Amino acid sequence: MTLQDWLNATMAQLDSAGVFLGHGTDNSWDEALHLTLPLLGIPFDADPSVLQRELTADELAALQAARERRIAGRIPTPYITRQAWFCGLPFYVDERVLIPRSPIGELIEDGFYPWLQHEPARILDLCCGSACIAIACAEAFPDVQVDAADIDPDALAVAAINIERYGLQGRVKAVRSDLFSGLADRRYDLIVCNPPYVDADDMASLPDEYRHEPALALASGNDGLDFTRRLLREAAAHLTDNGILVCEVGNSAEALEQAFPTVPFMWLEFTRGGDGVFLLTAAELTAHADSFL
Repeated sequence: MTLQDWLNATMAQLDSAGVFLGHGTDNSWDEALHLTLPLLGIPFDADPSVLQRELTADELAALQAARERRIAGRIPTPYITRQAWFCGLPFYVDERVLIPRSPIGELIEDGFYPWLQHEPARILDLCCGSACIAIACAEAFPDVQVDAADIDPDALAVAAINIERYGLQGRVKAVRSDLFSGLADRRYDLIVCNPPYVDADDMASLPDEYRHEPALALASGNDGLDFTRRLLREAAAHLTDNGILVCEVGNSAEALEQAFPTVPFMWLEFTRGGDGVFLLTAAELTAHADSFL
């Protein structure tokens, strides 16, 4: 069997099984590629002639086991391959962290233009998980210092793996912190936060694939805003005068608008899709501090 034969068959089986996509792919062909190529050590930009390569018996056995886990176990592909992509960079992931998929990656690639007019000195990736946002920011801004903070020590262990892989121990620091509790009085030019924001109804109806992800990183109360309310109360004290907060709340965006109708949330738009990400400046957070009490 050639690699092309295998990919075609896998695509057909994924379609037939009705697996849920959303952890980095949106179609069964790409899902088949992401499930197969990393396990064979083949880069995604390999010459198309590799598709005619004959698979060995050992390779077929490994691929069949992976496909069975994906389809029968409904395990997300990145947990099987231990690889997820964010901002064009590969990251190690396992079941201790969410699989990277935030539209915030597009903002990082654009240098947060036009909201950041100069390179920031210090960035906080709050609820960092795998530290994909922290590392992508460090790659985008060569002189920046980044704190990657999370309450979960298991997530921070994964973050440490990725920080070491990119050789960024001198510029990216993993910090255990419940919101800002472990960060003392540090202030940041940019706080980026992809917190838990799934409401109770959505948690009850998650596809099976999402149930393999840590609930601590997903659930945030009845309306999905338990963490975000705390963030809005405390963020201004950890931003520089011209600092900005960028936060993803996904499907809880409507609930956030209803909870704080006078707050001028700027909802960011993305050319590659995605929504539910707002921006507030330090001045706006301070001006509306009473709303967050």
